[in-house]
Amino acid sequence: MDTMDEKIKKRIATSFFKTIRSFGVMLPMLAGIILMLGLFKVYVTPEMIKSVFSGQPLQDALLGSVIGSISTGNPITSYIIGKGLVDDGISLFAVTSFIVAWVTVGMVQLPAEAALLGKKFALARNGLSFILAILVALATVMTIGVIN
Repeated sequence: MDTMDEKIKKRIATSFFKTIRSFGVMLPMLAGIILMLGLFKVYVTPEMIKSVFSGQPLQDALLGSVIGSISTGNPITSYIIGKGLVDDGISLFAVTSFIVAWVTVGMVQLPAEAALLGKKFALARNGLSFILAILVALATVMTIGVIN
């Protein structure tokens, strides 16, 4: 029985240290994003950002998807950026489509994806992800509106 307890304790310790290591790897990236957002807020005012978006759900979702597709990143940073955009008064349609496209569409890595998985597949996956980012944004925000 002791050996089983020791194995479990060893697995827990191993998992703990792997988690700490992962956090250590992510910390510089998160710090960089937060610093970048701070600089961005100094030089780009909320009014400048708002002027890009029309307030029309479909147009905002489309523009959010375009910006997210070009920017490309991981989910953790998209949530931080999304929170900043919502705080600046950007519509949920734009922010939601931005977050979904940021994570699912990869214009930056498209050449590598095409080389590894084939051009047709890479284009189809990215195109479908782009369209679905818009549809998911519209459906999500409309559902939230119904619930509230």
